[in-house]
Amino acid sequence: MKNAIKQFLREEDGVSAIEYGLLAGLISVAIITTVGLIGTNLNTVFSTIQTKLAAVKP
Repeated sequence: MKNAIKQFLREEDGVSAIEYGLLAGLISVAIITTVGLIGTNLNTVFSTIQTKLAAVKP
């Protein structure tokens, strides 16, 4: 029983899986934040273009 507990504590496969999960979570948060900021900036650009084109229209 004691050997089984020592072997369990030395097992690192679960730790690696947790680390990969945390890394994937952080990357996804960075992507979501970036896409949100780009979307907001694109909306501003297209609104500006729409306003300027409406002013030129006879």
